Amino acid sequence: MDRSPISVPSTSECTATRLRDTQDAFDSVAADYDGPRGNNPLIQDMREEMWRWLDARFAAPSRLIDIGCGTGLDAIRMARLGHQITATDWSPQMLQRTRDRAAREQLQARVQALAVGAQRLGCIDGAESYDGAYSNLGPLNCAPDLAEVSRACARLLKPGGTLVFSVIGRVCPWEIAHYLRRRQWARVKLRFARGFVPVSMNRRTIWTHYYRPREFFHAFRREFTLCHFRGLCLFAPPPYLGWLRERHARWHDRLWRLDRRMAGWPLLRNIGDHFLIVMSKR
Repeated sequence: MDRSPISVPSTSECTATRLRDTQDAFDSVAADYDGPRGNNPLIQDMREEMWRWLDARFAAPSRLIDIGCGTGLDAIRMARLGHQITATDWSPQMLQRTRDRAAREQLQARVQALAVGAQRLGCIDGAESYDGAYSNLGPLNCAPDLAEVSRACARLLKPGGTLVFSVIGRVCPWEIAHYLRRRQWARVKLRFARGFVPVSMNRRTIWTHYYRPREFFHAFRREFTLCHFRGLCLFAPPPYLGWLRERHARWHDRLWRLDRRMAGWPLLRNIGDHFLIVMSKR
């Protein structure tokens, strides 16, 4: 009988595997991510809502870090407004899209693209030289250690510097209703799982951790003060229900108005496909 010990992967090995899986998944879709997969009209609505908050928090010219820049849509838009952007992403293919976009727009002088994932922000030079950082549409849901992200941001940001993040939340009424209707019970429960869970994209795996707003802030509480948080796509449908926008455009616009008016209210601000959170360095 073989009594040799069973080899159990270490935590660091598991983390490395998850990071590679996630990197491969985003590399595989980088070429068409600006289309329906990653930037359909509903995602554009969410992106524009994020821009409203970025414009309210950062006066040009500011020096900013884009965490999980993807194909560079946010970075280029902010650079056009006069900001200096350090765009970071763990996916080399996504980052190349950002570099190409900056070159086409002749904004290379304002956009520095670095192959750095959220877990490696500590590698960036420039202690207390940034006015703020932002992350849009959930890259931080894939970060293996949010406390490390907090420490890195605290080192890089000036005193009083601001973080503006949109993060995928735990409680999305639209998603619950959608998958209950389809009787996909496992998918209904997915967001409520503790820790990282595998989410399929392009036949590959993105390892994702879903959060409630205060649960997310807990990792940042030592270095940052919580300024505001609110639901995002609470009343408005999430990106995978694009047909609702196409068929019911007027109702979609009304639902977005409700989002802007009410998604920051107590209790309601904990709910939505994403949440938006604003923090200030102590």
